[in-house]
Amino acid sequence: MKSYKARGIVLNTVKYGDSSMVAQLLTDVGGRRSYMVQGIRSSHGHGSKAALFQPMFAVEFEGLESSRMDMHRFREVRSGIVLRSLPFDVRKSTVALFMAEVLYRLVKESEANMPLFDFVWGSVEALDSIEEGTANFHLWFLANLSRFLGFSPGNLYSEGAVFDIREGTFTLLPPAHGQMMNSRNAEIFRDLLECDVRFLGEIGLNRNQRVEFLDAMMEYYAYHLESVRAVRSIKILREVF
Repeated sequence: MKSYKARGIVLNTVKYGDSSMVAQLLTDVGGRRSYMVQGIRSSHGHGSKAALFQPMFAVEFEGLESSRMDMHRFREVRSGIVLRSLPFDVRKSTVALFMAEVLYRLVKESEANMPLFDFVWGSVEALDSIEEGTANFHLWFLANLSRFLGFSPGNLYSEGAVFDIREGTFTLLPPAHGQMMNSRNAEIFRDLLECDVRFLGEIGLNRNQRVEFLDAMMEYYAYHLESVRAVRSIKILREVF
């Protein structure tokens, strides 16, 4: 049995038996991996393991793998980021749930992708630390995640442009096929791509604008990755923000 040290972000968990679960993690060493987590209801020693495996929680661990095991296991696992607000703020927890589900639906590769992993890890740190801009965070995350999934805009924004969803470009002339973001959403897309997450609160959007832009981004994602249409937590986002 081979051991290794790694970091991971929790994407999804499923109960397995009375005291175990299967956790899907985005890891720095091997992309998305499945882990068997045993003894989650045990109160001995360091308390319940289940508390570590909430959506988008970051962990550091020593993993175990073997050709005889279907899934990886943990020898040791602990919190990777000391979260000061995310677990206790319902708005941030809702955003984290959405982020985790998007990644769970879209990231399937079991190969290391450090740029993607570093972005996701940094996003957890940013979400936990920001004091303003939580209502825009899921939009910022989607806009910037596109860079790491291979379909960020292929050109620079021009004043008054729309965004051609099929071509992935800003254009002053609406495409004949009609599949596009309108000029307002195109401008928001540009703003989110250029915005330092620390100043996210300075992007002034009302509830209707957030919903409209989110729908436009999900349509853009679905053009490239149909599985995004299965994301269910988007309904909760619309209610909270």
